[in-house]
Amino acid sequence: MSFPILSLLIFLPVLGGITLLGISKENEKNVKVMALIISLLEFVFTIPLWFAFDKTTFQMQFVERHSWISLFNIEYYLGLDGISILFVLLSALITILCVLVSWNSIQVKVKEFFIALLFLEGAMIGVFCALDFFLFYIFWEAMLIPMFLLIGVWGGPKRIYAATKFFLYTLVGSLLMLVGIITLYMKGGNTFDIIALANQDFPVGLQLILFWGFFAAFAVKVPMWPVHTWLPDAHTEAPAAGSVVLAGILIKMGAYGFLRFSMPILPDATSSMMIPMLVLSLIGIVYGGVICLAQTDLKRLIAYSSVSHMGFVTLGIFALNTQSVEGGILQMINHGVVTGALFLGIGMVYERTHTRKISDYGGLATNMPVFAAFFLLFTLASVGLPGTNGFIGEFLILLGSFMTRPWVALVAASGLIIGAWYMLWLYQRIFFNPVNSKWDNIKELEVREIIAFMPMVILIFWIGLFPNTMLDFMHVSVAHLLEQVSGNPEGVASGVQLAVSNTIDAAVQGAQHALPVHH
Repeated sequence: MSFPILSLLIFLPVLGGITLLGISKENEKNVKVMALIISLLEFVFTIPLWFAFDKTTFQMQFVERHSWISLFNIEYYLGLDGISILFVLLSALITILCVLVSWNSIQVKVKEFFIALLFLEGAMIGVFCALDFFLFYIFWEAMLIPMFLLIGVWGGPKRIYAATKFFLYTLVGSLLMLVGIITLYMKGGNTFDIIALANQDFPVGLQLILFWGFFAAFAVKVPMWPVHTWLPDAHTEAPAAGSVVLAGILIKMGAYGFLRFSMPILPDATSSMMIPMLVLSLIGIVYGGVICLAQTDLKRLIAYSSVSHMGFVTLGIFALNTQSVEGGILQMINHGVVTGALFLGIGMVYERTHTRKISDYGGLATNMPVFAAFFLLFTLASVGLPGTNGFIGEFLILLGSFMTRPWVALVAASGLIIGAWYMLWLYQRIFFNPVNSKWDNIKELEVREIIAFMPMVILIFWIGLFPNTMLDFMHVSVAHLLEQVSGNPEGVASGVQLAVSNTIDAAVQGAQHALPVHH
């Protein structure tokens, strides 16, 4: 029997959170140190996944499978493929950064905060590992509770409103997904096995109904327009760690749901709904960008930018070819890194100024040059500067969407222009407007804060310059996924090597192997 590494990753933070219960709440330093040790251990235990993963197969790896509730054929069934493994690694990294950024900013109920954060980590990793629909739903719903607490207890003045809105939006979508799961169970031979369900051929009419049931849960989580309105409120009121984990991991789960469930289990509905999904994605891209131009709150602006950036992700997924889907998955990772870093930075400066109003800032580059340099890098990565991780993801999405529908790529490209506009304008107002005398004595970044930034800096350049280190994981899994959607194995590119240094000729050659879209 192989070592149950996935169970360890799911339950280590949960057991760590339980361990924190034994530490006196007056001993806050020990609570923080223990939370940091647990999150570091969690990340260390993910490293073997990276090196032991076989990139040549689409089969699930590190599989753990045990009968759980035999009466209903429910199993404790875990596994990873080339898509989900990347999000497990990202979840472990993001949690470490959340602990670091919360070191001084959380002043009340410190022990309870870190317990909630560790429980949330376990549930997030469970979502990406679960291969039984019942087990997946448990982890999916389990995330709601700690995230609700992070916003509702440690958030801003309107935290109760924001937390309640987040909870209700997600819960309603999840209940519709539950109806879909039960329907699949009954129509699919009384099994919750996700792999087995993907190998069945459901009637097209049933697929369409189930597609919109799953859409209710996944679109809310992304969030797609028009069910996005909970996100700005949640981001604005959440503590820095809450915003980082929300942007870095939680909103990726909606897009992951489309990849893991909608596409392989409901392939005919996915193909039929391609155009509506592309249109909704384009609306999100342009609408999210335009709304950013009107924002006066730092966190609210970055929150609306997530609506635009995640529009690119769903655009890539539903363009239904190799380049676009791989670009969408890579952009999910990129958005988690870059937007997570931006929220980290906003949390650090808010800790010093206690204001999120953009007009209150000005001239921070004079008094915080190190912070200004970091924030500039994150800003440029957000707008897709070549050499940063944001560029290659957006390039692949636009390339793939152009091969599917040229007009889609044209509209989406306008979102890049709007994105550069609002991000560079934001940077100019914060760092280069006339100096606000209130910040004459503002403190530069501490060593702890610089350490928190460094993994993000490394990933921005590493993915931007060597994207194949990520793409190699997903090639075969994406090829198999698109084969399930198209039913045509020859229509899937199964080894496209795209890097920043690739010439246009190489990109065109890769396009020749792209998945033909059937109508």
